[in-house]
Amino acid sequence: MIFIIMNIIKPKWLKIKILKSNKNINIIKHNLKKNNLHSVCQESSCPNLMHCFNKGIATFMILGNICTRKCLFCNINKGKPDIINFSEAKKLSKLIYEMNLKYVVITSVNRDDLKDGGALFFSYCINKIRKKNKKIKVEILVPDFKNCEKEAITIFTYNPPDIFNHNIENVERIHSEIKPGGNYKSSLDLLYMFKKRNPNILTKSGIILGLGEKMNEILKTMHDLHDNGVSMLTIGQYLQPTKKHISVKKYITIKEFKTLKKIGKKIGFTYIASGPFVRSSYNAELQFRGIEIKIK
Repeated sequence: MIFIIMNIIKPKWLKIKILKSNKNINIIKHNLKKNNLHSVCQESSCPNLMHCFNKGIATFMILGNICTRKCLFCNINKGKPDIINFSEAKKLSKLIYEMNLKYVVITSVNRDDLKDGGALFFSYCINKIRKKNKKIKVEILVPDFKNCEKEAITIFTYNPPDIFNHNIENVERIHSEIKPGGNYKSSLDLLYMFKKRNPNILTKSGIILGLGEKMNEILKTMHDLHDNGVSMLTIGQYLQPTKKHISVKKYITIKEFKTLKKIGKKIGFTYIASGPFVRSSYNAELQFRGIEIKIK
């Protein structure tokens, strides 16, 4: 009975403040819809959507909105994706230019149906974006490129982003359970390979907590990430998007998040954001600039 109550009644620190104005939110939603583009903010039901859209910030999602994986924590549509629409890159770069963005995050669904996992299209989008604005900073939040990791890293080495981001998501023991098709070691290898080939480019990863992981497992994951070249880390609370998804096993307290941040700094991460609503791309520009994110 206690377990059921935990998953229905969220603690007070997980209450989202409702904004008085939604003008900017509606503008971004309209522009995305008009151009047939997608944001991971909408597709994944991110709790920060209102606040980010209100600031004119969005994490764009390429290669469609249908994922070939069935991760238990993710709210993105699953199934058979459409073929690559190359006009997506042109529309994306044009919208980013019109929004006058100085920093942009590009992510994608998993595309296990493609020989390169979609890496070449990522690179194509980076080129299109930079042609419009040479000064823009581009962060890519990539999938694991299952069975084509080396090819993907080669592509990104020829045309690297400003930040290479791949989320480990959770600890090794439950990794394959919550992320079917994924592999904990392969994710670490991907991060390591990129850093080895691109030592001057920042690497980043993220962990979501509350899925049954133990503290010693979290610490091991943090050490594993750092040992494999990750310099930036985000830690947040998993929130169940629908009843069909895996349930929350525990709500992490603000104090626990602060403790993890202190430990992360001791481990050697150059930047770490840790809090209930922290997500990998939340206030990504501030993370890139090394500015502390206020966690309430």
